Amino acid sequence: MKSRKSLDGDGGHPDGRTLADGLFLGSPTGNRKYLDAMQWTTDAVADAVGDTDRPYSGRQYEALRSSLDCDTIPDSGSPLLEVLEEVAEEVLENSVYPNDEACVAHLQCPPMIPGLVAEAMLTAINQSMDSFDQAPAATVVEERLIDDLTALFDLGKDADGVVTTGGTQSNYQGLLLARDRYVADRLDRSVRECGLPPEAADMRVLCSDQAHFTAAQAAAELGLGEDAVVTVPSDDEYRMDTRSLRSAIQRLESDGKRPFALFCTAGTTDFGSIDPLAELADIAAEHDLWYHVDAAYGGAVAVSDDHRESIAGIEQADSLAVDFHKLFFQPISCGAFLLGDGGDFDLMTRNAAYLNPEDDDVPHRVEKSVLTTRRFDALKPYVAFRTLGRKGMAALVDRTLETADRAAEMVRAAPAYELACDPTLNVVTFRYKPERQHPDLSAEEWSDRVNAEIRESMFDAGEAVVARTAVDGRTHLKLTLLNPRTTEADVRKLLKEGKQLAAAVEAGESERADSSTDSTRVDDASVRGVDQ
Repeated sequence: MKSRKSLDGDGGHPDGRTLADGLFLGSPTGNRKYLDAMQWTTDAVADAVGDTDRPYSGRQYEALRSSLDCDTIPDSGSPLLEVLEEVAEEVLENSVYPNDEACVAHLQCPPMIPGLVAEAMLTAINQSMDSFDQAPAATVVEERLIDDLTALFDLGKDADGVVTTGGTQSNYQGLLLARDRYVADRLDRSVRECGLPPEAADMRVLCSDQAHFTAAQAAAELGLGEDAVVTVPSDDEYRMDTRSLRSAIQRLESDGKRPFALFCTAGTTDFGSIDPLAELADIAAEHDLWYHVDAAYGGAVAVSDDHRESIAGIEQADSLAVDFHKLFFQPISCGAFLLGDGGDFDLMTRNAAYLNPEDDDVPHRVEKSVLTTRRFDALKPYVAFRTLGRKGMAALVDRTLETADRAAEMVRAAPAYELACDPTLNVVTFRYKPERQHPDLSAEEWSDRVNAEIRESMFDAGEAVVARTAVDGRTHLKLTLLNPRTTEADVRKLLKEGKQLAAAVEAGESERADSSTDSTRVDDASVRGVDQ
């Protein structure tokens, strides 16, 4: 790492001009300090993140509060290297590492190196994507990326879109435009100019009971209320049940309600399930519903020749959410919102004389976003796709799905585990089935406690980051296998450790109730089906 001397001297200067020369690119001093600081930082990241043998340090909340007990805005600063050393020791060393093979809890991907490099570049140039004169080349790059994305999803020649912070923003924008289009076409009113009409109280969005919570969140933020979201039961594969959907639409219409949007999912958080998109697109067209697809997770299979068919029907979407910081392996934050008819952006476009005057002859991306100042996040997938190509990205996506299939087979073969459902993407949801019964708890309550303790014990030890969720009200474990470097052997190790931890919990409880209890479930026989 760089010596302390190379970065000293930033913190104690009272003179603004001297500080400026050392803190910004553009002067010899600033340029040198930038290079030194970036080299020191890349070394520190490589040490902490690139050379780790576990996904987390295991530090608990109170310990972190104690170690990070410092003034975030002190009266006087410190030399940059001192600050960076503290950050490396207290922050980098106590972070969750998505690149570790045992970090398998959430849709938190390991960011690939092309994206990390692009992140460094885009933060240095600090383009603001609201107007062309703030981001000229960046505007063109984003336009090119959006054009290729709409082609990838077969949305048609009139399609358009914008880069977003992720699925939450994209889903919000989809329902925003769905709401405004319905009010304009059916009620002859501009929500932007006049607000919501009284009839909006009867407007309804339909989604499955497995849809992301941002459907309800968006409805609340859009003034419709969470009660405007009608959940439709899912089938045995946790996909929206089309028969139930038809019944729900008929019931709403009979009750004088106004269904206006169908919110579908390509990749649920807990199961990776993909709604029957083609059939749902037909139902949406039949009832003149805005057809939105939340493909923040599963949209990545569009690059795969082997798995693309699973999202057939997505090409009919009126709007579509896709994320790059999930299964496209880019640093947070990075997503896209796509429209089947780019003309629908007119519902939200506004002009400001200082920013995007109406008579300007160059494009301004602010007209398509709910944000004003916005990062040049398009550079990350731009660099990544140009480095790997579609086939390279597909190879990574396919590998994670294959690993999930093998993981499901291991769970299915292990007598102590129960698989919730076959994986569609790369989420494997399951639970441990206790062998011993707790004297004071029901079988289900005891199973919930043991499964929760498996997850908590792994995290507290820093050995693995596994997710916990609820299926039909019961606690389950979840492996979200987004890391292409995670192998079958890594999964086998996790399952074996989980069974050993569970056996210890069962033995401990039994010993408190009966001192004669043995704990032989930790032996080799207890992990049969996982070691094979």
